[in-house]
Amino acid sequence: MRQNLPGTSPYEPIIGFSRAVRIGSTIYVSGTGPVGADDLDVVAQTHRIFEIAAEVLTRAGSSLNDVVRTRMYLTRAEDWEAVGRVHGEYFGKVRPAATMVVVAQLLNPQWRVEIEFDAVLPQD
Repeated sequence: MRQNLPGTSPYEPIIGFSRAVRIGSTIYVSGTGPVGADDLDVVAQTHRIFEIAAEVLTRAGSSLNDVVRTRMYLTRAEDWEAVGRVHGEYFGKVRPAATMVVVAQLLNPQWRVEIEFDAVLPQD
């Protein structure tokens, strides 16, 4: 059974996406930017992304502890360590498979990081 979990973006119906989609025990969280933290540094932007992701994972019946994969998109290569440290604060024990890439620009030019999350609920 498919469950679409909307966010607050006015672009969701225009573009045709959901903040997250749950299919069975798997949850896919769309690329999440630091909405509301546009003017902050990359550390604060990364924390904001985790707040947004944690909220939608909770609505899906999950948590950051169930994340098995992340994909991090950075606009500045020199931010890798700062973003990586924040990632490690949340996932030091969970340790999902992770990818970090540098891109030319994100949708909002003020964003320095965007992250995707995939989670799998434990089977009873």
